[in-house]
Amino acid sequence: MGTEAAEKAVISVDAMKVLDPRWLKPNSIETERILSVLDETIAKLELSSLIPRIIGSLDRFADLLGPEITASLMEYQQLSNQMEHLLVAAEEEGTAEAEEQRGSLHLLEQHLKCSVRNILRLLLAIPSLCKALKYEVWAREPATEAFIKAFGEFRNFMLERLLTSPTKEEETVQLMEDISLRINKNTETITALQAELAAAIRAQDEEIQNKDNMIKDLKNSMEILDECCKDNILQVKWEGEKQQKEELRASQARCARLQQNIQQLEAQFNKLVLEHRASELALRKRKCRLETEILNWIQAYDTDMAEKQAEFEEVHAAYTKEKAELSLLMEKHAVLLQEYSQIEEERRINEEKKKQALEELAVLTLAATRIQAFWRGYLIRSTFKPKKKKKGKGKGKGKGKGKDKKEKK
Repeated sequence: MGTEAAEKAVISVDAMKVLDPRWLKPNSIETERILSVLDETIAKLELSSLIPRIIGSLDRFADLLGPEITASLMEYQQLSNQMEHLLVAAEEEGTAEAEEQRGSLHLLEQHLKCSVRNILRLLLAIPSLCKALKYEVWAREPATEAFIKAFGEFRNFMLERLLTSPTKEEETVQLMEDISLRINKNTETITALQAELAAAIRAQDEEIQNKDNMIKDLKNSMEILDECCKDNILQVKWEGEKQQKEELRASQARCARLQQNIQQLEAQFNKLVLEHRASELALRKRKCRLETEILNWIQAYDTDMAEKQAEFEEVHAAYTKEKAELSLLMEKHAVLLQEYSQIEEERRINEEKKKQALEELAVLTLAATRIQAFWRGYLIRSTFKPKKKKKGKGKGKGKGKGKDKKEKK
């Protein structure tokens, strides 16, 4: 395991040296000359890309540039303006006139190139001025920036090609193939892990949906219970009113019938009034008790709803926490994957050693068992041999003794 890790470390360092141009160093004069030409070209490209910005701020840099460079920049500006004017005119005019203007455009292009070369020569003659201009914060055009970056990559590629031998190039190709295979394996592993993550998220969503459905069912049951309580209250009220009306009718009938005997039955009438008042008081107490029960049901419903809301918030917090832990585990999984393979290999070796040790123990146990059995048999045989000899010698005596015993009996 240690040698494999060392080889992988050497391969990774070699890969970095091959792929990173900073590790490459020129080993011949021709290579150094080619690199110096490419570096000078990059410097000139960077300076030439700054020329339009310098012209835009010419008043600011007039004292720093000097009269000669300022005059060259003004000349370049005039030539570029003429070039733009001719290009616009060539697009607007006909084909015959455009062919006549091609000669003047070609000549103007040559003058413009000469002007750029003159400006670069004057600027490169003053290194401090070049550094000062480069330190100015100017945003280049995206196309110019991309071209300079591509030329820098071309310079690194040329350096790599100049310093790479055929054998080293084959090693580089093999290394790139190995890297691509590793990338494919890692991609497959990532897709599998993403599938597991999606399955876990789906399972958790289903669990949350089930809990939401449970909460909805509980809400519906509470609503149904509330409606049932209201129906019971209305039914009790209706029965009480009906019973009161019936009793009132009965009392009125009895009053009509007993109007003649009012003096005789006055006591009975008062008694009935008291009974009616007692029944009314009982009904009122029952009504109050039912109202109290309804309030208790409402309070219990509110309490249950608060508990369900708290439970939902706890579940949501646990879901958020598990999601964060899942992201941390995903980050750790990539680190532990390599360690897992090493642990599996060590576990396999340990299992083989355990299996071998168990087999040796079984062989030793079987051998010890057989030795013990042989020893016990030997001990038993050695203890029974003298007894058999004694019995053989005293057979006559034994028979006589047996007869005497029988006679005594």
